Amino acid sequence: IIPNQHNAGAGSHQPAVFRMAVLDTDLDHILPSSVLPPFWAKLVVGLVAIVCFARSYDGDFVFDDSEAIVNNKDLQAETPLGDLWHHDFWGSRLSSNTSHKSYRPLTVLTFRINYYLSGGFHPMGFHVVNILLHSGISVLMVDVFSVLFGGLQYTSKGRRLHLAPRSSLLAALLFAVHPVHTECVAGVVGRADLLCALFFLLSFLGYCKAFRESNKEGAHSSTFWVLLSIFLGAVAMLCKEQGITVLGLNAVFDILVIGKFNVLEIVQKVLHKDKSLENLGMLRNGGLLFRMTLLTSGGAGMLYVRWRIMGTGPPAFTEVDNPASFADSMLVRAINYNYYYSLNAWLLLCPWWLCFDWSMGCIPLIKSVSDWRVIALAALWFCLIGLICQALCSEDSHKRRILTLGLGFLVIPFLPASNLFFRVGFVVAERVLYLPSVGYCVLLTFGFGALSKHTKKKKLIAAVVLGILFINMLRCVVRSGEWRSEEQLFRSALSVCPLNAKVHYNIGKNLADKGNQTAAIRYYREAVRLNPKYVHAMNNLGNILKERNELQEAEELLSLAVQIQPDFAAAWMNLGIVQNSLKRFEAAEQSYRTAIKHRRKYPDCYYNLGRLYADLNRHVDALNAWRNATVLKPEHSLAWNNMIILLDNTGNLAQAEAVGREALELIPNDHSLMFSLANVLGKSQKYKESEALFLKAIKANPNAASYHGNLAVLYHRWGHLDLAKKHYEISLQLDPTASGTKENYGLLRRKLELMQKKDV
Repeated sequence: IIPNQHNAGAGSHQPAVFRMAVLDTDLDHILPSSVLPPFWAKLVVGLVAIVCFARSYDGDFVFDDSEAIVNNKDLQAETPLGDLWHHDFWGSRLSSNTSHKSYRPLTVLTFRINYYLSGGFHPMGFHVVNILLHSGISVLMVDVFSVLFGGLQYTSKGRRLHLAPRSSLLAALLFAVHPVHTECVAGVVGRADLLCALFFLLSFLGYCKAFRESNKEGAHSSTFWVLLSIFLGAVAMLCKEQGITVLGLNAVFDILVIGKFNVLEIVQKVLHKDKSLENLGMLRNGGLLFRMTLLTSGGAGMLYVRWRIMGTGPPAFTEVDNPASFADSMLVRAINYNYYYSLNAWLLLCPWWLCFDWSMGCIPLIKSVSDWRVIALAALWFCLIGLICQALCSEDSHKRRILTLGLGFLVIPFLPASNLFFRVGFVVAERVLYLPSVGYCVLLTFGFGALSKHTKKKKLIAAVVLGILFINMLRCVVRSGEWRSEEQLFRSALSVCPLNAKVHYNIGKNLADKGNQTAAIRYYREAVRLNPKYVHAMNNLGNILKERNELQEAEELLSLAVQIQPDFAAAWMNLGIVQNSLKRFEAAEQSYRTAIKHRRKYPDCYYNLGRLYADLNRHVDALNAWRNATVLKPEHSLAWNNMIILLDNTGNLAQAEAVGREALELIPNDHSLMFSLANVLGKSQKYKESEALFLKAIKANPNAASYHGNLAVLYHRWGHLDLAKKHYEISLQLDPTASGTKENYGLLRRKLELMQKKDV
């Protein structure tokens, strides 16, 4: 029943089947035969994957979700679809010097579809898609692991045989329940990793189909599958840059597994100066060189297009993002990079200490070989070298295949995050371990099989395996709960990375957003203490102190922030606000101008500059500044309002009316603009239109005392005294301290009393 096959590393049909069956039989005491049929295996894996992360389905948008989704205009219908191909993951133009250069248009497209189907920024739909994607990928892993453990053997009808059902099911379960995946599944931005993994695996399985032979299929069919695999790799790359590494994995699979390239044998021939070309000729006849040419050409084409799209070159990261990459000594850089690799390996082995961010002092630099943490490097490379030697030099072809592909999946997808080819913007990131964890699951499953084979305590091994699955499931459920809100997520990081300034900063920001300024100040101060150059923490702390009228310290903090980072436009603007409050008008104007110099399209800064000019009675300059703000941001309600009020106060009623009507055309539902224009129309004796706008504004905001008070003034002028009395009284109920309303109400009452006396 197996007439045609590519027996990954096996010399003949029967021995390969026998060895694979033995490995699978070793796991019989762990997995019952009732769940081994492919359909049931996939169903179990899919359901387990959903159970692990179901708790995150109703979570909020947290951490990077705010920038990549909530503040990303590429998700909204107003942005042309074509812009997605010219913008980075965060919605900025790729040609901009400030762009992150993360080009993932297909991922952003799925966010946009989510936004459209959800009818807005409702996080539940986004989270459900992520959970289902992880479940689908886990199901797909059953087929991938079946190839990795069982090899490629086909029936006469071209159907691949599942020769390692227990091994593939156990590995897929280990993958489905791995807690390190929580960031990808529970964090919406993790969809980039999920989509990348989906098409990565489809590309690998597609490449495997190139080696399916039958009478009806030949070279053309093989080429088709290779080309399809390259195309799927390109799609994976458009979801996340890591996707291109599937081409390298396919090449390793082809050379070492399909081509049976035995490194030990080649080394022996070189040492014995064997000039035989038989092996090379076999590879050429097998089409290996042709397939390598296709893979190389496809990869080179992808890299070229990607580089052209990036425009201005790689992104610029700061020292706090990746301190090791800024170390002067090459030795220090190498030691720390390898220490980061060992931390990633530890997260795969023991995913108990998880953190949303590992930068800003979370992992102090190793500055000398006397640091005890160097032991972790030695342990990592001891294990890796041992595995590599076994993978390349073992005489057991079955063992070579499993270890080679396990290491391939572990190492190759991780290479873009390794700092070897370019600087990355993080120290450790759990999300980049989603694909490498496939290799970890292969090696772990193989290890369990080897232990079962060489020990009689099979029940103990079964208990360990089931214990790992249960504990990991429990950890996934707990960690998914922590990702449901920013407060829980940020606080969970304190026990893992107490030295991480960004953790304290984010907790402070979350508290400030909730109005707890006192607690926020404490966390911001700790962030600045841990990282004295943390300008964003200084800026936010300065803002809170400004609101609490602690202007002197606010000015010192903001001045230090712009001294550390001279192009920090937001800090320059906030410094200008503080200086304006301190009556240092010239310095404030200079700060605003500097902010605009560093960020030309800065409507809020133009608005604040206009307020400064208004305070200095430079009315023309104020109007010009506010007009610039509305040009840059047509929905800038405050700038429109200030223009209307200034023109009203200076007696330019016709111009004020024109500006008010222009503003309401752009922002038709803004009740503050209705109120301001209604005041102007009332002064112009357009009472009916003014009344309509006042009533509309009150309907939108019925508890605004000034709205009722000014409508009462309109009725007072208009002669509708009973209505004036009614709205004066409502206004005073809402704000009993309003002196102007009290005075006008008193005048009205005296007028009504005089009228009553005349009637008598």
